[in-house]
Amino acid sequence: MSARSAVSQLRVRYAETDQMGVAWHGGYLAWFEVARTDLLRGFGTTYKEMEAQGLRLPVIAAQARYLKPALYDDVLNVTVRIAQLTRVRMAFDYEVRRDGEQVVLATGRTEHAVVDLRGRPCRLPEPLRQVLA
Repeated sequence: MSARSAVSQLRVRYAETDQMGVAWHGGYLAWFEVARTDLLRGFGTTYKEMEAQGLRLPVIAAQARYLKPALYDDVLNVTVRIAQLTRVRMAFDYEVRRDGEQVVLATGRTEHAVVDLRGRPCRLPEPLRQVLA
């Protein structure tokens, strides 16, 4: 992976599936969050630290495309990469694959605004932006 991407591994839990053992579509957004959080941690920051600095990154748009089903107990690799980084916005792209396989099960994208603790738009601090760039 490049410096602007990372892979997180997780296992599909029973609670995330329907009666047929197929992963629920909404669970993918939670998996995207796990990958995004791990990516930021890899850059040396966390959401908790960003909030302590007066920043939040709310999701302002999210999409997922489901190509093949993930099943109960599958080990998944969720790849995330920073797709866009400006002073006031960030976007992340995602791919979900079963561990050991190249077939993409799902893709997605989330877009985030940079806001202060009151929810007002603000700029990403330059030192943090440089780390993420």
